[in-house]
Amino acid sequence: MILGVALGESAPAVVAVRDGAASWPVPRGVARTASRACVAADLGGVRPAAVAAIRVGGPCPEALRPVVEPGVATIVRGGHSVTGRPLAPLDTEAVRRFAATCGLADFAVTATGSPMLADHELEVAAIVAAEVPQARITLSYEFGYPGLREREADAIRNAALGPEAGRIADDVARELPGVPAYFARTGGGLVSAHYFRRFPLTCDRGAAASLARGRAALRERADAASGGGGDAGPGLAEVPDGVAAAYGAALGRPEAHVERIVLARGRAELDRVLRDARDEALTRVVSAGAAPGSAAIDEITVNPLSYLPDGLYRVRVTAGGRPWAG
Repeated sequence: MILGVALGESAPAVVAVRDGAASWPVPRGVARTASRACVAADLGGVRPAAVAAIRVGGPCPEALRPVVEPGVATIVRGGHSVTGRPLAPLDTEAVRRFAATCGLADFAVTATGSPMLADHELEVAAIVAAEVPQARITLSYEFGYPGLREREADAIRNAALGPEAGRIADDVARELPGVPAYFARTGGGLVSAHYFRRFPLTCDRGAAASLARGRAALRERADAASGGGGDAGPGLAEVPDGVAAAYGAALGRPEAHVERIVLARGRAELDRVLRDARDEALTRVVSAGAAPGSAAIDEITVNPLSYLPDGLYRVRVTAGGRPWAG
């Protein structure tokens, strides 16, 4: 039995799914025997945590500084060009001072050029971790967008959601002891509780995505039943949105995406960086909860970047797999 859970402002909606058919309500004792729990939540309404944002790059006008609310921000020297050329040495002392004095534990780090070369973001993370051992650190390169401000906004948002995501994951673990938990992604699919804690932004609108999937699946079952395909369970109109979202979450499987800017001068070099991206996507989907032997590449897209030097590509790799639990 797979448990689908939709979190909302009122009591969670919980469904038990066996062979594709959903039943509810689910007694607590039965819920705790599930092979896995798939949780759908929307994080848009949660109170964000205060974030310490570090941008690595050159000076900029006040209007273009990092936007953090609530929290504090700084800009330190460093960064790389879009082709990976160093723009300036990283100001490690400035990073150390900021980390030691900001008084916060949730950090978002964004460096110019990091989708191409993430060295300065990784170095900042190491300094922050040494100064603030309890720090939770989001690095913008893991979101892959070429635009600095877009990456920075997502890194800050991810860091701000971290404490609430941790609370949600803890609550699920307490309510369903011993039941492996997965969380619904915004774009479809699932991630493990560990992945959800680290990248809550990937599940920012998980309930909305699960509702759409659940409604579509219920409609398919109703259509099959009307054609003599079997028992579709409750009629589509009778199923509340909270229940449909829980059902949709239970139908998901682990997914992960990797997005990178790469420099490849020739086919052989492009093939090499694509292999690296595929390997990273497979590693990431296992971290997201896929059974290692089931992880596979679902899609690869490669697009040359316009108006930039030849050989620059935006690579996006999607991987999926069967949940290791249940």
